[in-house]
Amino acid sequence: MDIALMQPQGLVVSPAFSHVAVVPPGATTIYVGGQNGIDDTGALVSDDAAEQSLRAVENARIALEAVGAGLNDVISWTVLIHQDADLRAAYGAVASTLARDSAPPLVTAALVAGLGVPGALIEVSAVAAVIRD
Repeated sequence: MDIALMQPQGLVVSPAFSHVAVVPPGATTIYVGGQNGIDDTGALVSDDAAEQSLRAVENARIALEAVGAGLNDVISWTVLIHQDADLRAAYGAVASTLARDSAPPLVTAALVAGLGVPGALIEVSAVAAVIRD
């Protein structure tokens, strides 16, 4: 059985997200905790929302690759954007990375009053799944 990302009839069909993910028994599920736009020293890469967004997703990619997975294995993204950030810049910078041509992942996005890293404008977390041979 494959990992299924579905857009059930009766719900809006979007190229940007699916509504339901089914991970079969035996698949490895990977959870990536919140990633901000920080470098490997913990410093913010910029005060620009788009640059922070790109780095946050890059940090998620690095975490996934450390366990043998990749961005295409993500079944669900959570995107938290600081209320003072330029929403279009922050989300727009990563929207194409989060979506896929077919069976896009689930996406939850929210504007928030603050994030744990001072100055952070975005935080992403992910759930991925892989079927290992």
